[in-house]
Amino acid sequence: MRILVCYGTTEGQTRKIAEFVAEIVRKAGHEPALYDVTAINALEPSRCQAAILAGSVHMGRYQHAFVQRIEGWQAILNAMPSAFISVSLSAASTDSHDRAEIDECAQKMLRETGWHPKATLHAAGAIRFSEYDFFKRWLARLIAAQMRRDVGIGGDQEFTDWAAVTAFVEKFLSGLSVAVKA
Repeated sequence: MRILVCYGTTEGQTRKIAEFVAEIVRKAGHEPALYDVTAINALEPSRCQAAILAGSVHMGRYQHAFVQRIEGWQAILNAMPSAFISVSLSAASTDSHDRAEIDECAQKMLRETGWHPKATLHAAGAIRFSEYDFFKRWLARLIAAQMRRDVGIGGDQEFTDWAAVTAFVEKFLSGLSVAVKA
């Protein structure tokens, strides 16, 4: 089965997650079609039998290109089994208010685009101090402090729970196997 794995990334962690997802898809015996939403020209998602899309949230919004792609593909995505991985730093938070906020952000985007994925996962992103300017480093430290996370001084830190991503994708893929056999 050919499975579209498409992502929108700002700092690279969502790309890393999508590549990880594509590898899980490959190991499960399927053919992943891995694409960055900004690099797609003529991809026809209807050539795939399922889709897993990953987008990152920054300042309460997903990348414009990611949202546009979903709007354009909404009917095709809704006609096939699909899943959504929402990547944000807030997903690393243990605060229920933070978790509710990121869920509302995802639900708002899904309502606005009309996409109805079979499942959604909130995956934690990363802090890339080595790539940030002064303001962005200050903001990242503030966010980490609000999440009660020690990020140290200047070191990059990844918060993605790879076991959770694996379990999510494997569960989605096992649902495809059942649907194909039925």
